[in-house]
This record gives sequence, C-alpha cells and structure tokens, in this order.
Amino acid sequence: MGKRWIAEHIKDRYYRESKLLGYRSRAAFKLIQIQKKFKIFKPGYKVLDLCSAPGSWMQVAKEFVGTHGLVIGVDISPITPIENTKFLKIDIFDEKIIDKIFELTGGEKFNVIISDCSPKLTGIKSLDVARQISLVERAYEIAHLLLSKGGNFVAKFFQSNDFKNIETKIRKDFRKVFIHKPMASRKGSFEMFLIAKGFRVYNNSIHKQKHYKSKL
Repeated sequence: MGKRWIAEHIKDRYYRESKLLGYRSRAAFKLIQIQKKFKIFKPGYKVLDLCSAPGSWMQVAKEFVGTHGLVIGVDISPITPIENTKFLKIDIFDEKIIDKIFELTGGEKFNVIISDCSPKLTGIKSLDVARQISLVERAYEIAHLLLSKGGNFVAKFFQSNDFKNIETKIRKDFRKVFIHKPMASRKGSFEMFLIAKGFRVYNNSIHKQKHYKSKL
C-alpha cells in the first residue's frame, strides 16, 4: 500500500466514522446501508456471516438482531472475540463446514446469510472476477443448505457479464432479488451487492439435512 492510498484512506469519511463508533472496518457502513434500504434483519434473527474477519459485519448484524438473536461468523483468519456472538475458524471451502456450523446451532438454520468474501486482488480484472464468482458460488451453496424458508441472502460480487449465470440461479430461488451498490462502497470500486429476499424451499431441494453431506 502506497503513502497516497494510506492518506486517502485516513481522510475517508467512513473510515473515520468506523473508528469513532468502534466498528472494526469501514465495511460496516455498507451493511448498515443495505439494512436501511432492504430490511434484511429483524430482532431475534439467526445470522451467518461468511468471510467475517475482522468482524465489522458481525458487529452490525448483532446490533440489528439484538440480544435474542444469534450471529455466527466464519473465516479462515481468526478474529478478536465479539461479545454475544460465535465464531468458527474454518475455510468456507472446507467440506466439514456444514457439520461444524450445525454443531453451533444445534441443527437450526438461519434467517439471514451474508457474505462480504473477497479474493486477494491481482489487478487482473478477469482473474479477480473469476475468483470472486467462485466465492459467491460457494457462499450460495452454503446458503442453499443453511437458509430457512423465507430467509435472506446478501453477497458481494464484482460487476461482469460472467456473474449473470449465478444471478439467474439465485433469482429462481428467491421471491425478490436486487442489485445494489451502497454509498459506502468506494467510488473506484467495481464491487456490487446482491440482496435476495424470501428464500423458497422446495420438497426436492438439497435442504433436507440428511442429504447435505453428499451435495458439497
């Protein structure tokens, strides 16, 4: 990171506000703005946060679901514990992830699954987009197994025509799907967020718990 990037980062409004309000990163405001517009959380909801480090989305989710809700974060990198939340240190591509998450919930599913997953950027757009799509696809595989009926799904993606295939699949499984760029996203960033509401559970879907191992 160059000196110019660091200087601009420090001057950034959302960076300053995140420090002032105790959020672990400026990304907190992206989720706050998504919640304000789309109402994905309600008090008492169970939330799974994929690629949750350093924990800012967990902080925001906990604020919205309250003391009677549940927030579980998952990441390959450890985080400093967040009060009244749970954290699982595991790669989202680990085949044991569903078992491990169910151990924390007692087999219960989630009302909301959120993913701010990002690859390590190379600067080569086609490669970065391909890696990002694989993360969205994996996040949705997990959501397809762990979302309860009527649940919501939020995932970051990079703008590209290649994203249309996974978007089409997701649209079939939810009542409403929106594409949105929060004001807190950097102006030069080509990140977008897919917000899917009202998950449909089909009788022949892979949601039946006894079959989930063979589907990963």
